[in-house]
Amino acid sequence: MGNCCGTPTATGSPVNKKKGKKKQNPFAVGYGGGYANGGSKFTVLQEPTGREVEATYELGRELGRGEFGITYLCTDRENGDVFACKKISKKKLRTAVDIEDVRREVEIMKHMPKHPNIVTLKDTYEDDHAVHLVMELCEGGELFDRIVSRGHYTERAAAVVMRTIVEVVQMCHKHGVMHRDLKPENFLFANKRETAALKAIDFGLSVFFTPGERFNEIVGSPYYMAPEVLKRDYGPEIDVWSAGVILYILLCGMPPFWAETEQGVAQAIIKSVINFKRDPWPKVSDNAKDLVKKMLDPDPNRRLTAQQVLEHPWLQNIKQAPNVSLGETVKARLKQFSMMNKLKKRALRVIAEHLSVEEVAGIKEGFDLMDTGKKGKIDIEELKAGLFKLGHQIPDSEAQILMEAADVDGDGFLDCGEFVALSVHLKRMGNDEHLHKAFAYFDKNESGFIEIEELREALADDADGNNEDVINAIMQDVDTDKDGRISYEEFGAMMKAGTDWRKASRQYSRERFNSLSLKLMMEGSFKEEEARKGR
Repeated sequence: MGNCCGTPTATGSPVNKKKGKKKQNPFAVGYGGGYANGGSKFTVLQEPTGREVEATYELGRELGRGEFGITYLCTDRENGDVFACKKISKKKLRTAVDIEDVRREVEIMKHMPKHPNIVTLKDTYEDDHAVHLVMELCEGGELFDRIVSRGHYTERAAAVVMRTIVEVVQMCHKHGVMHRDLKPENFLFANKRETAALKAIDFGLSVFFTPGERFNEIVGSPYYMAPEVLKRDYGPEIDVWSAGVILYILLCGMPPFWAETEQGVAQAIIKSVINFKRDPWPKVSDNAKDLVKKMLDPDPNRRLTAQQVLEHPWLQNIKQAPNVSLGETVKARLKQFSMMNKLKKRALRVIAEHLSVEEVAGIKEGFDLMDTGKKGKIDIEELKAGLFKLGHQIPDSEAQILMEAADVDGDGFLDCGEFVALSVHLKRMGNDEHLHKAFAYFDKNESGFIEIEELREALADDADGNNEDVINAIMQDVDTDKDGRISYEEFGAMMKAGTDWRKASRQYSRERFNSLSLKLMMEGSFKEEEARKGR
């Protein structure tokens, strides 16, 4: 399932303006009642492959998770072929809309023809407790991660990626599907080879549409939303906008419409003023900038279609696109989008090192209780069960963020040392003493602030510690009052929340962004003629 930042209508239906009423949703059928609050049994899928997924497949380590589902490595018991299996717990499907979303995602994946850049759905299973979707495995990593790992990143490379993304959009629109959640995280490489195909992996917010249909749900991830989504009146043109946002990021490493607050992001989207002055835009070709402008036209009637994007000279003549590096600044910015906050990890480690013998012994006892299999490590399910027994009732999404923060070696498990750091993370809000110790570790000159030199020194032994752009980006994230240094209050705020904008985009509540859009529509300062100023 994808992200959703607006409260859907009761049926999740498009608006039929000709008749002034909502069109009947073809998936809005009876669910047997009791889907809310984990009541009686209900059916989600119309024609699943079977009931027991583990009769055919062996589920392995966790690969990732979304709002409703956890994805696991999955092996065919008969021939050893490996796949990805998304497990969607029925307990998470609390409303008819949630159930429709899962059913629609499956129907859309079945409906889409085989395409080299769209992940394939192999089998579907449903039992009393969960829905399992067995899909093609993409183990080559996320789009941005691949880019920053390369030694040489060019405009030509960005053009190759963009052509693939827009070909996916074109295929979707050709078959009456609007994606609605195009973003870099939803594109993975099939494998780790240099020639691996880039594939779209998530259709959780996608819908079927017919020509002329208009929709009003506010869905997607804020930085990639088209202005007409905020205005609650849109069609498939929004996918081209989202692709245009990705193109802008590919070329400069920053989103085009950025602000410190959710209201600021929405206002920037509505205004649609594109900045071509910051580095590296002066050395980006005119053709590339022309395509960005035409994909990010705030008027959906003027915006290029997917077909027109593919026909644009920049994509028609990819071999003529500059093969000169876009510079380390762009790669450093992209790196910010794909890495966990390094300062936060280091702070947790520092706190763990300063714990008393008694505190460590108590935490280790907790670890032993959670390690039910006595493997010397715990997985996400053992962690959640253990935290619940210890009185920590936290949402699954937050548990996963905690797991990622503590899983330093990235093996999908926590050993005892990693668990100690995680326990510190959970305790930090009620223990200012630990937080002060961590702050003091960075504040070498005891000025009461962490300055840029101290930050540089603290991260010097990290793989990115000598990258000045990364250091500056971390400082900019944490230094909210922009005085060039990190106060204890700013440090504490960082430790209690994430500063990675990719994760922040997932944390927008539906209600807050929904109410914000209504406020913007009521304000007279965001009329379309004003939105075009400066273009």
